[in-house]
Amino acid sequence: MRDITYPFVIVTAKTAFKALGQRFQMSGTEHVPRKGGVLLACNHISYVDYIYAGLAANPSKRYVRFMAKREIFDHPVGGPVMRSFHHIEVDRADGVASMHNAVEYLRAGEAVGIFPEATISRALEPKGIKTGAVRIAAEAGVPLLPVIVWGTHRMMTKDHPRDFSRGKTIAIKVGEPMHPTGDDPVAETAELHRRMVALFDEVISDYPADEQPPGSWWLPARFGGSAPTLEEAERLDAEEKRERAAKKAAKRAAMRDK
Repeated sequence: MRDITYPFVIVTAKTAFKALGQRFQMSGTEHVPRKGGVLLACNHISYVDYIYAGLAANPSKRYVRFMAKREIFDHPVGGPVMRSFHHIEVDRADGVASMHNAVEYLRAGEAVGIFPEATISRALEPKGIKTGAVRIAAEAGVPLLPVIVWGTHRMMTKDHPRDFSRGKTIAIKVGEPMHPTGDDPVAETAELHRRMVALFDEVISDYPADEQPPGSWWLPARFGGSAPTLEEAERLDAEEKRERAAKKAAKRAAMRDK
């Protein structure tokens, strides 16, 4: 694929990272092959995850084509930018078409990124994941790499104000490849989740202690932080989903009444 925007944006982003005084802890990037299709399955804790998760493939000189929800592509500014990066539009009402597109990209030798949790984890640790990642990797016949990003949520995530103050550490860790067969997507998804949780625990352990003191909102409850537990986060997600559905219903009713 021809990339004009992507290289320029990467250079610009790295300049911004330096301006923000961000420090990077990167490990396991050698698992990203220099060529050939590969699927990166990333945890999701922030609205800017895809900007940083793509750095996992930077040492291998790869551009990652992320699967992202259709609403971003519908935005008058975000849409053209996403398409210029050759990212993959995901229509939640027609997930099959999105999966086929991802498989085509992978078979063409592209690196594709997916967030198997689908939405941001309010608990800040990996929550339940969908089977799409292992099914896509199996159908395309490519390796599946678990990826953990950490620190991005301190800038921009759900339920908290934005904070782009200087000096944050960003951790990116890539795990060893899986080779899904698709024979048992549920079991293979469980294994992917297990690996992501194990990587996540390692990242938390290696992260600077002075940047995640006990009680911090950006630290998971399991590690002594004040973030919601996975169960509490699930309840909050359900409430948000109900509120969103109610707003849509009210909007449709208002339009019918006009």
